[in-house]
Amino acid sequence: MGLSQQEAVDLFRSDDLIGIGMAANQLRKKKNDPRVASYQIDRNINYTNFCTEYCSFCAFYRPLGSKEGYILSLDTILQKIEETIALGGTGILMQGGLHPDLRIDYYENLLRSIKQSFPQIHLHCFSAPEVLCIAEVSNLSVRDTIARLRDAGLGSIPGGGAEILDDEIRHRISRLKCTADEWEEMHRTAHALGLRTTATMMFGCGEEYRHRVNHFERIRRIQEDTGGFTAFIPWIFAPENTSLGKRVPEATAADYLKTLAISRLYLDNIDHIQSSWLTPGIKICQIGLQFGADDVGSILIEENVVYAAGVRNRTNEAELRRIISDAGYMPVQRDTLYRCYYLKKEKSAAATANSALPA
Repeated sequence: MGLSQQEAVDLFRSDDLIGIGMAANQLRKKKNDPRVASYQIDRNINYTNFCTEYCSFCAFYRPLGSKEGYILSLDTILQKIEETIALGGTGILMQGGLHPDLRIDYYENLLRSIKQSFPQIHLHCFSAPEVLCIAEVSNLSVRDTIARLRDAGLGSIPGGGAEILDDEIRHRISRLKCTADEWEEMHRTAHALGLRTTATMMFGCGEEYRHRVNHFERIRRIQEDTGGFTAFIPWIFAPENTSLGKRVPEATAADYLKTLAISRLYLDNIDHIQSSWLTPGIKICQIGLQFGADDVGSILIEENVVYAAGVRNRTNEAELRRIISDAGYMPVQRDTLYRCYYLKKEKSAAATANSALPA
């Protein structure tokens, strides 16, 4: 059994950042190959920015009827996937807003069309709020919705929409979005249907340490019961261009590293902890490899959501491999399900050219 909730809160209040990081790093070495750290090549595709939830932390969404709103055509999505594969990509992370006019048949047709054109690509798509919205507008149960999406080609489900899994905070920052219990039930149902998912946490949005620990506890309890989470991915709220950002203090690098390390110690039943570069920056991501993380995420060939919130950090495969090597690990490319299958000693010309660009 790992940390208790009170022990985790006490660690958050501690000034011993280095000691917490060292303890997390020791656990990381026991759970993962101490010689390697992994990364992925994939692309974020946001198929629509129309959304009915109006979350205070989001600068990406547009209300229905907005002239700035869009739904990507199938041809555009297929072109983006073709570009991803040409750059060595193995997966697609596809998410969008909650659109009340897109029913289950739209998503089934989309997934089947992608798999028919690119059977090798892994489809990691549709956050819990999206799945719940699809179920509601299609008059289906959550179980039937997930099963139909799986049968159409869905390979796994991202942890988006979690933010802080405590309804006190959710009501404050995203009162129209699903509750913590509904997020949990969607993931439990996906696990029961054989789909793996990731767990995420967006912090620095005005929550207290107890709220973060409540989030950890819920994730650990789900994993104890299902074993369905592949990884835990904490990241910092990007405040620029958002209404919430005007009301809360910005999280610091030290806070990020401490939260990362405590997540490793608390979530001792989850194999992988990902260090993020997108909001903290590439150097903090690298330091995270000494604070319990064994993975640095994806090069993100395309990213639009936090870009809309003012974040301009970008990277490429060469840089991710460099920061892993400089941190003392062997860089290993993985797939979406954290299967490390591609150990490269030499970078290909295509890999050195790829980089994240806004759509």
